[in-house]
Amino acid sequence: MNKKILPLGKLDHTLLEEFLDDLEGHPRLIVGPKVGEDAAVIDIGAKYLIVKSDPITFTDEKIGWYAVHINANDIACMGAKPKWFLITLLMPERKTYKSTIKDIFIDIKKACKELGVTICGGHTEITKGLDRPILCGQMLGEVGKTKLIQGSKAKKGDSILMTQKIPIEGSAILANHKNKKLLKTIDKKLLKRAARFLEKPGISVVEAAITAAKTGYIHSMHDPTEGGLATGIHELAFSSDLGALVNYELIPIYKEGIEICKALNINPLGLITSGTLLLTTSEKNEEKIIKTLKDIDIKTTRIGKLVDKKFGRKIRVGNKTKDLPFFQMDEISKVI
Repeated sequence: MNKKILPLGKLDHTLLEEFLDDLEGHPRLIVGPKVGEDAAVIDIGAKYLIVKSDPITFTDEKIGWYAVHINANDIACMGAKPKWFLITLLMPERKTYKSTIKDIFIDIKKACKELGVTICGGHTEITKGLDRPILCGQMLGEVGKTKLIQGSKAKKGDSILMTQKIPIEGSAILANHKNKKLLKTIDKKLLKRAARFLEKPGISVVEAAITAAKTGYIHSMHDPTEGGLATGIHELAFSSDLGALVNYELIPIYKEGIEICKALNINPLGLITSGTLLLTTSEKNEEKIIKTLKDIDIKTTRIGKLVDKKFGRKIRVGNKTKDLPFFQMDEISKVI
């Protein structure tokens, strides 16, 4: 019997569901492992404990800073405040220096300070068989029991909103990693702007998520990362057993992102875009959310709506409506 080798990227949703289907629950486990849910939720008495784990595997630069923000984003998407961070750091054999580890910890400490997060534990080792550092972060936060937001609580007819533009993180990574190749066809100033996207607008959605959650009008939130905005929309709809209709012309895309993706022949909808937040709310409350986030200088745009599952997940481009692409492998994997 031939064994099928699985491709790079996230596990297919149906395959992951197969592995998770027979897991036993627990009375205090409020939200367990499920496609489209950003973190686990555990009842600890007066509040819920929110728990998240996510690795950094696509780059070896600023991985400490990335790990803190990526994990904090998912905590905030549940309406919770990130509070405690644990580190599992695996370093390559014969390539690791004290200065390398020091730089990683400097970035971790800097990011934790920015968010008011405390480092509370973890594990470090030099590991055989690695060609670069791998850092897996574990973030914990807490939220009041009436304030929890779940990805699976979106409703049919909800407006789909997104903050900022896409693709923030992917543009920055590619502007740095593929600088020489891109300079052949792209203006140097444009690339410099893209390279700074990590700092401005930045990859954190914590402020946006917590601010939106406080309105009481949010049904669900999701942090689209690997697989880009398109895959994030799939995950958002999948978790609530709904379909989606998105209008391509309404999706804000950075000029820098368009130019970089065009030069590398990749799709900006499938490029990692941490820093963008997906939110759903009723149509009557969408303008309240947009205004609330505008008040803290975060631009928010309505890009579509959630519909009946039977409709599927579609994107309208001009006068044509077609299937919304799903990127099991992030577009960045094609060029890095």
